[in-house]
Amino acid sequence: MANQPNDYLYQLIKSLTKAEKRAFKIYATRNSSPDAKFIKLFDAIDKVDEYDEDHIIKSLKGVKKRQFSNLKAHLYKQILTSLRLTNINHNVDIYLREQIDHARILYNKGLYIQSLRLLDKAKSLATQNHRHSLEYEILTFERIIESQYITRSLKNRADELIEQAEQKIDTLNNYNRLANLSLRLYGIYIKAGHVRDERDYENISRYFKKELKDISREGLGFFEQLYLNVSYAWYSLIVQDFLLQYRYSQKWVDLFNNNPDMLELEPIWYLKGQHVLLEALFILGHYEKHEKVKNKLEAFLKDPPTRSNENLETLGFMYLYTSKINSHFMAGTFTEGTEMVPELNQKIEKYSQQIDPHRILVFYYKIACLYFGAGKNEKAIEYLNKIINYHDQKLREDLHCFARILNLIAHYELGNQNLVEYQIRSVYRFLRKMNDLNLVQQEILKFLQDLGKTNGSTLKDRFIKLRDRLLEINEMPYQKRPFLYLDIISWLEAKIHQKPVQEVIKGKFTPRNASN
Repeated sequence: MANQPNDYLYQLIKSLTKAEKRAFKIYATRNSSPDAKFIKLFDAIDKVDEYDEDHIIKSLKGVKKRQFSNLKAHLYKQILTSLRLTNINHNVDIYLREQIDHARILYNKGLYIQSLRLLDKAKSLATQNHRHSLEYEILTFERIIESQYITRSLKNRADELIEQAEQKIDTLNNYNRLANLSLRLYGIYIKAGHVRDERDYENISRYFKKELKDISREGLGFFEQLYLNVSYAWYSLIVQDFLLQYRYSQKWVDLFNNNPDMLELEPIWYLKGQHVLLEALFILGHYEKHEKVKNKLEAFLKDPPTRSNENLETLGFMYLYTSKINSHFMAGTFTEGTEMVPELNQKIEKYSQQIDPHRILVFYYKIACLYFGAGKNEKAIEYLNKIINYHDQKLREDLHCFARILNLIAHYELGNQNLVEYQIRSVYRFLRKMNDLNLVQQEILKFLQDLGKTNGSTLKDRFIKLRDRLLEINEMPYQKRPFLYLDIISWLEAKIHQKPVQEVIKGKFTPRNASN
């Protein structure tokens, strides 16, 4: 992974678009001289490709090292202020906060009626756009004014505000509980992946049912419905109920289709929903529908309903390229898929400051699988080593485990039998340490360990025996997880019939797709 620059000011300046840089210059020179030190610092950092503090200080005349920290802090604040002004008419949250600030100024001036009128308009906009927290903040401010001053702004005003506040507290309670639930489930998935056994299933199911027990499904607002669908999507993914994941991810996307105004306000959530839907369709093997949804996602990214920004571009890149790789996995077109790896690596580098390490590890594993399927085992090992050697092995433990398994198989394909025998013990210890030694892994490790003792005449029988055993395991509850990371059965069939892996998968794909 690319090294992350550790200077926040440098990162912020490099994230600015040309329009944002131009807007900052206009804002900065409005009340300051073009020769102001913070403007010179902006230009100096904007010109460099790598952050070197000593070099930048030397390039600034009249700036001493002891002044540099304060100058950076001042510039950072000025850039954020400029960005706030630039985005105020394109982001409802920023606009609402500005209106609350204006109401506070009017309140401090003693202009209470004017303050309340401004707050009432802001509250209507917050309600319209489902901004529950801001709406409650406005209600709290209104109560302060009404409780301290006799404004006579409306008959029975106190009762009305109390009723509104109580209703909003109920809404916020459901909103927070469902938002927390979805985040907790996502955290569980990122750390451990899918359930391993009955005990895991019982624990996560008990927790999930407990959190939803007291939440009524009647009268839920947009965001409460959203977080409910999100929670179900993560839960179903963890417990490997992929049909349930498909249903709730479709509800997630349909929620936006039925509320097009929210599509403009919350494009990121829509993108995420499309991604989870695509993942479910990939796992279920619904190629044609997967391609339709992928094309919709690509069209959305080309012409989003709102002004594009770095966050939208970054997430759009991740989700679109993940679905492109999955399309090649389903169709068995691994060689064709490897052709996009250079472009993918360029984009990973481009967005390296925005993408979290978990996402990069997933891309590396998928790239390794593309090369493995294409028969390019050296390249597969190159990307697997990026995962194996990553310093934090607790991040996506499941990915670390299966990367080591695939690494053994790739070395076996290269004829590195001595290396395989040496590494098996190390991999076995790692899996035991991670508490992730499932039946599939046990069978594969035992198979690879015994291969050195197998002669050519019995080798095919060993491949057939392992394939039949894995097919049995695939029918067991909670044992489908390994097959999501590696189509080991297709690899075994390729060895049995002496065909490339991608030819075996292509052979399976054609009739299956026709039947769909």
